[in-house]
Amino acid sequence: MAIAGCGALLVWTNPSMEDYSEYAGEQLVEIVTEEVCERQGMPMVLRLWIRNCPELIAAQKQTLASIAGQFTTRRNLGLGSIYTTKFDGQDFLPKMHLPSYTVTTLAGAGQFLTIKARINPSDQE
Repeated sequence: MAIAGCGALLVWTNPSMEDYSEYAGEQLVEIVTEEVCERQGMPMVLRLWIRNCPELIAAQKQTLASIAGQFTTRRNLGLGSIYTTKFDGQDFLPKMHLPSYTVTTLAGAGQFLTIKARINPSDQE
């Protein structure tokens, strides 16, 4: 009886695609901030014009979450889910060099755990 109850609880707390999109939006804010603001991925002219790059990117969290949802597939296993996001930076911002990412995330019990994140080797400098 206890095992069935635990299983039912896991099924009930299996995060939805919307939950994952919100999580992925937060992760993308971190990735884009690092790539664009901290690694000088932004052209010099824009760096002079934009005073607070991290704040500007953080303000786009909902947009980034929506984009993540568009590039993600979900494999629902009932007790949990596996989300795979394949994101090509050139599709996102064609004029800027952003690498391609593949991120695999395990979800269950209302939590997310990124188990694999890979940058496309051809995009590394």
